[in-house]
Amino acid sequence: MTSRFLLGASAIALLAGGLTNGTANAQDTMLDESGMLEEVIVTAQKRAQNIQDVPVSITNVSGERLDVASSAGMDIRFLSARVPSLMVESSFGRTFPRFYIRGLGNTDFDLNASQPVSLVYDDVVLENPILKGFPVFDVDRIEVLRGPQGTLFGRNTPAGIIKFESRKPGDEFDGYASLSAGKYNNVDFEGAVGGPMSDTVSVRASVMWQRRDDYVDNVHANIADALEGYDEKAARFQVAITPNERTRINLNMHARELDGTARVFRANIIKAGGGGLIDGFDRKKVWHDATNNVQEVSAKGAVGKFEYDLSDTHTATLIASYENVNMFSRGDIDGGYGASFLPSFGPGPIAFSAESADAIPHLDQFTVEARIASNDLGTVDYQFGAFYFKEDMRIESYSYDTLFPVGAVPCGSGQNGCGWQEQDTKAYAFFGSADVEVSDATTLEAGIRVSNDKKNMTAARQASNLAFLGIVPLAPTSVSTDDSEVAWNISLTSEISEDSNVYTRIARGFRAPSIQGRVLFAFDLGGPYEGLPPGLSVADTETITSYEVGMKSNIADGKGRLNLAAYYFNMNDQQLTAVGGSFNVNTLLNADKTTGYGLEMDLEYAASENLFVTAGMSYNYTKIKDDTLAIAPCGGGCTVLDPAGPVAGTVLIGGNSLPHAPRWIANMTARYSVPYGDSGEVFMFTDWAYRSKINFFLYESAEFQDGGLLEGGLRIGYARNDGTMEVAGFVRNILGDTSLTGGIDFNNLTGFVNEPRVWGVELTRRF
Repeated sequence: MTSRFLLGASAIALLAGGLTNGTANAQDTMLDESGMLEEVIVTAQKRAQNIQDVPVSITNVSGERLDVASSAGMDIRFLSARVPSLMVESSFGRTFPRFYIRGLGNTDFDLNASQPVSLVYDDVVLENPILKGFPVFDVDRIEVLRGPQGTLFGRNTPAGIIKFESRKPGDEFDGYASLSAGKYNNVDFEGAVGGPMSDTVSVRASVMWQRRDDYVDNVHANIADALEGYDEKAARFQVAITPNERTRINLNMHARELDGTARVFRANIIKAGGGGLIDGFDRKKVWHDATNNVQEVSAKGAVGKFEYDLSDTHTATLIASYENVNMFSRGDIDGGYGASFLPSFGPGPIAFSAESADAIPHLDQFTVEARIASNDLGTVDYQFGAFYFKEDMRIESYSYDTLFPVGAVPCGSGQNGCGWQEQDTKAYAFFGSADVEVSDATTLEAGIRVSNDKKNMTAARQASNLAFLGIVPLAPTSVSTDDSEVAWNISLTSEISEDSNVYTRIARGFRAPSIQGRVLFAFDLGGPYEGLPPGLSVADTETITSYEVGMKSNIADGKGRLNLAAYYFNMNDQQLTAVGGSFNVNTLLNADKTTGYGLEMDLEYAASENLFVTAGMSYNYTKIKDDTLAIAPCGGGCTVLDPAGPVAGTVLIGGNSLPHAPRWIANMTARYSVPYGDSGEVFMFTDWAYRSKINFFLYESAEFQDGGLLEGGLRIGYARNDGTMEVAGFVRNILGDTSLTGGIDFNNLTGFVNEPRVWGVELTRRF
């Protein structure tokens, strides 16, 4: 490979200093002193590489692009549609993000749900969906890797990885403070400070505080400003120690506290027969009879990373981590008031009242990874290691009845139903990879990972509010899984010119078996759900083989980058979740086969010293290929488009696309600046993200879908050329697009919507 694609000294300096969330000079993402785009350095393969050298479809989000997208107190969902082939949504709000890459994800809302997209934060895989909601602050960059990545990272990665790298302690004193205020009394503060404490010790402390007032009125309960507020705090403290030239140690301690409201569900806001929001929808009003809406999360963790140079050519790395979280979330699930058997109900039909809560009294995750890597040996480089994962958790589920308060039941006063599940998971893996320079222009890379995964779950139901349907207490019942799998990948990269290379990649990934213990409302349905005790279900291992070709190019005399990829995948035994529906169950299923194909494009271009643009696009097609797979459709009000299944009350879903898998995703950013005085500039930054039609569930209906979402932002301000100060005004969701992002389908046409338009001002000071 020519020097254009090698990791030079300037690239290493960029990796050490970083394009930092909250601290980046806007010019960092444009041209270097030679008039070419700065190299982007990533660690997608656990070694520092130019992004153009990595034979994977990958997008890097950093600098001002990251700052703007995450402004106004946005949680991790800000990434949705701002990266090709990536969707992020949640029916829990700020605490439980669900990721989809190339259409592959999991709509399951259960607190132990596994996802085919892994999230890696500072070299640690965060497995539980609550852990994945950790706030994004003082972050150097986000790398989104599409396609199976299981040979090097964690576990359960058939779809891809979202990789976060926080800013590390440096050898120079620096820091920043950023404060914004805006609509709904939104406050977003972020700051960090760090530097050397001695010749061998450096530290960095980072903090974040975000809050928003409640702004949604509960009309039925006559409570103004009742919902959608939050108060969230997070902190990270790191210590970097270099006791000698061969040893590097980084200790990372972090914590999070959230006090807010759960996702606001809204009864019958979906137009019957045609989908979309009803006429006259008002996002600032709801009609709930359940007024105790609350969401609380407390998380903490620590990571120790130890690197030791065994020689000039080999480095040993050990990473150990511990994560702990507990949470409680309670809301009005039916989205309205009353019930059809009462004198009044609404808005629209409410078949029965539903109010529930879920809690994690404790969750403990422990991981250890050890590896040895060669360092630029020349013709052949390699790394190999071992990984261990352990998770213990308890989940408690409760149902309430605001209409008819009850006395004490086995789980507590005020609850008319309760159940619990406990799960422990142990996994280990051995992995290795190598890259070989076949010639000056061609590199062959290959990797393999052998994994074993064991789960044990015990679930019980102490009391049920649905005894009249035969749902009675369930004694503790246990289910176990144990499986071993092999993941692998092989790729070939060839340089076709000084500025371009092409690659081909074949990869096999898997997701270990999953267990579902949602027992609170479950009863024995027979048919496709027969076998296990009511409420317990198991999905077997899913496997995927992905084929990818791509081209990575520097264009316009080095002032631009254009990366293209095309892929096809075939998945066997895909794990799916039948959520809600007329049976009101949450059940795991395996589809015989699922296929998908698509195109992805990333573009960066410095049109001039004053104008910098980025653009991304993807086309994703998915299809379930299982002619016998049947599930229960919605419980009321919807127009089902699928044929009837073999069991009464079910429909066949073979031939459907996957949920939350839009065909098209497109995004762009543009920054334009003009000099102001001798030491500053006035700038404008705009960003836009679009996704096409999505279905919310595995079955297709005319109602539970959304035709498209377009969100844009604008930021205008003044910045000093030395990057020490910036003041700006901003607007998010500038067009005020109000679109459905999900639904609740067991009772009526309940849905929830995207974030509202917000505006504010921000002041940033760097030193």
